[in-house]
Amino acid sequence: MMSILGTLFVGLIVGLIARALKPGDDNMGWLMTIVLGIVGSFLASYAGVAMGFYPEGSTAGWIASIIGAIVVLFLYNLVRSKTSR
Repeated sequence: MMSILGTLFVGLIVGLIARALKPGDDNMGWLMTIVLGIVGSFLASYAGVAMGFYPEGSTAGWIASIIGAIVVLFLYNLVRSKTSR
């Protein structure tokens, strides 16, 4: 339970950092930024456990979470640009 709460907390902060670091203009609100940061943090946590970087039940580090959030933001922009055409 605490690992999920830790991932959520890290995701809140990471979403804001990733949006500031990612180049380009992202027209999305604060809530969507935070949700994408949380998804990126979960992605980094589960990918890190799957690759053996983290033990089972631990959260990803800050840098891995930021990278995961940037990947999710990039994928979000790809999907959004294809659906808006």
